[in-house]
This record gives sequence, C-alpha cells and structure tokens, in this order.
Amino acid sequence: MQLGEFGVWTSYRAIGEENAGEAARLVEDLGFGTFWLGGSPQLPALGPLLQATERIVVATGILNVWASEPERVASDFAELEARFPGRVLLGIGIGHPEATRHYDKPLAAMQSFLDALDAASAAVPTGRRCLAALGPKMLKLSAERSLGAHTYFVPVAHTRAARERLGETAILVPELACVLDDDLESARAKARAYAALYLGLGNYTNNLLHHGYNEHDIGDGGSDRLIDAIIPHGLAEEIATAARRHLSAGADHVCLQAVGVHGVPRPEWTALASAVGIGSLR
Repeated sequence: MQLGEFGVWTSYRAIGEENAGEAARLVEDLGFGTFWLGGSPQLPALGPLLQATERIVVATGILNVWASEPERVASDFAELEARFPGRVLLGIGIGHPEATRHYDKPLAAMQSFLDALDAASAAVPTGRRCLAALGPKMLKLSAERSLGAHTYFVPVAHTRAARERLGETAILVPELACVLDDDLESARAKARAYAALYLGLGNYTNNLLHHGYNEHDIGDGGSDRLIDAIIPHGLAEEIATAARRHLSAGADHVCLQAVGVHGVPRPEWTALASAVGIGSLR
C-alpha cells in the first residue's frame, strides 16, 4: 500500500467523531498519505473518514484482538474494501495487560487471531494488515504474517533495532507524538500529561528500558531526556527533524500525533505538513 512518508494519528476522543469528515478532508488536502484512527476502533468507524475523502489510506491504530471477533472483522473489511477499494489498512494489536482482564500469551493470541482472519469466509489479505509490535517476537510475526509493524511511543533507537528485526521488505511505521509549542515549560507539561498513561504500562516501559533509558528516566512523569526524545516539541520544523530521524533509522512512514490540543488540530497539521514538505492546502 502507498502510505506516503507521513501520516497523522488521532482518535475520535481527541477530535470528536462529529468532526470525522472535516478532519479526514483536511489530512488529505494537506498531502498526508494515511489517516491512523486510534482508540481501539472497530473497522466500521473508518467509514466516515473514507466517505469524506478520495485517495488517502485509512488505518486502524489499532483494532484490539481481545475485543474483536475475527469473522466479523473480516466481514467488515470486505464491506469497506468493496466501497473503498485499496484504501483500508487493518492495524491489529494485542493491547496491554493492565487494560485487559483476559490478557494471556499475547503472541499465541495474535497468531490465533491471524489464523482466524485467514480462514474467514472473506479473508483479510496479508498485505492489507499490520501488527502493533514492540518486542522481537511480535516484530518477527509482523514481518511473517502481515505488511509489517506499527510501533508506538518509541525512541529512534527502537526504530533502528526494529528495522534490523523486520528485514528489508516489511514496512515499519512508528507513531510520533509531538507538541507544537516553542515555550519549553509549557511544551514539556503537555508532553508529560500525554505520556502519563504510557509510562504506567509495562510493555512500553520495558521497551524503553531495552533502548537506552533507565528507571530514573521513567519515574516521576519522565525525565526531560526521555520526554524530549519520545515527544518532540517546539516549532514544526523541529518536529519534522525528529520525524526524519525515524526515517533515517529505517522507518518507511511516520504518523504524527499532535498532542496537547483539543478538537481538530488544523493549525498543527497544517504547520507539520509544510515542515515535512508534503504539500499545501489545495
């Protein structure tokens, strides 16, 4: 799929579901290649985004296997594919043990879910799905059973290591949260408010401990060093530089999540599009 080098990542909680069409049209008009819808959506939630646009890929970021039935997912994918051919990417993830009561053997659960998608009456093609992955085993599975890996809340060091694990052909798509605010104190406060959830989830903190950070970095809301690396802030040009570091480390596509704002982040997305050089509002 042609995802483009840059996309946006957001959720209906952030922008308001009633603003889906406006947001999707803006993303397409600005020249971004992909709209990633977070918040563990089911596939029908992509409908308003696809209906409002003509070209961009729309992806789930991510559909949670514990809350999804594979046959229904395959049926929903087939319905969207019939209406919007070639424009839907099924991002699938295992979620977090802290948020899932029945969380157990995540790799086996993902393998079973993929097996069921393959066996469905309208199977989801391997090249139209990707896996949320951080650790080596899930990265390996994403390369074997899907288009590639979607990573989240990761430093550049993880992107570099993930590319080595994936090999050359699987795609690598890191999410990059960012704060467009050139006031250092204000920007870090917004970044820490966003990071608080993820610094309380073991899969993210364990991943950080394996890629250059320590317990001091993770504690007390995150060290300045960690916050600045994971959630770059400042002018759009500074954030574009941080995004390109992921591309240089092996990413194929970076999805930018503007945090610390409410509603459709029109000024932020517009500034980011200009800074990464993908075009201007037509």
